Amino acid sequence: MRSPLRAAGALIDGAAGVGYTLTEDPALPPQMFTRLEVEALVLGLAEVRQTGDAALARAAETAQAKIIATLPERVQTQVAHSVLQTYRFDRRPPAPAHLALIREAAWDECALDFRYRDVAGAVTKRRILPLSVVFLDRQMMCLAWCTLREGFRRFLLDGMEAVDSTDESFRPRRVPLLRAFLKEISDGAGGRP
Repeated sequence: MRSPLRAAGALIDGAAGVGYTLTEDPALPPQMFTRLEVEALVLGLAEVRQTGDAALARAAETAQAKIIATLPERVQTQVAHSVLQTYRFDRRPPAPAHLALIREAAWDECALDFRYRDVAGAVTKRRILPLSVVFLDRQMMCLAWCTLREGFRRFLLDGMEAVDSTDESFRPRRVPLLRAFLKEISDGAGGRP
């Protein structure tokens, strides 16, 4: 039986037990990136590996491997010899353990409960609708709708303690709420803790 790739005109070299190679064929539309796009991908994924939590770092590595595997050999070489690199002398503190929980709650559109310690040291109990996590220079911030203050608020992730998921769903409101919050920020209002 002929494979779908061969049926589409792809040239496949190799043998069972040895391995197979998809040979670049100029007649086929390849997964193509310009050299600058390759540099942008490599640089962006390297930044995620340095600044994200362990799950994000692994996702960046596997995403890069998947992207590279689909590229023609000459473009794979460009990835291997990328000109741009990222390195931070002033490392951001490690991502807090609850970053993954906040990320999942935002995707699932579920409220979160936690204690929040503000920059002055005052502690309050909060329930939020998490909308987005923003990576700042030295820390991370959660953009959210706060049910206690009944408004948009920004919470530094390292000020959030005892973060716990709830069964309260706010589906399908995350995207409209996030748009409204971002508009508020661009208008200069922006939400306090």
